[in-house]
Amino acid sequence: MSRPKPQTAHLMASPDDVEAQFYDALREGDIDKLMSLWADDDEIVCVHPGGGRVVGPQAIRHTFESMFATGRIPAHAEQVRRVHTMDAAVHSVVERIEIGTADSPRTGFVLATNVYLRGAQGWRMVAHHASPGAADEGPEVVAPHASMLH
Repeated sequence: MSRPKPQTAHLMASPDDVEAQFYDALREGDIDKLMSLWADDDEIVCVHPGGGRVVGPQAIRHTFESMFATGRIPAHAEQVRRVHTMDAAVHSVVERIEIGTADSPRTGFVLATNVYLRGAQGWRMVAHHASPGAADEGPEVVAPHASMLH
């Protein structure tokens, strides 16, 4: 089965570049820009808050098109935690989502993990896993750093 050619994206120099463009695309409601950030692979995966696992570019595109049909997604990545290797990166983020109306603005939070791989086209997203956050996303629980002896 042939797949449509993926939208050409700018060469992404770092996982941070891809992440910034991903959240820009959500806020702009730009499906082509958003999909150009994903790896060209049948095994890419996305989990939306409270939803099931969505696998493959066509299925992922369809879910985001459905979400954009009701408007843009005003999401902002905050409290980013990064683990990087030469060709892979995992970012754990708190997504701040502006919801409600101009008369009654509210903020919601989503906890997300974004996974990136570096390939011939630069860095691309291979997984986005989002879970509902608390109504008021408080401070993180972080273990104190152990002292290293040399």
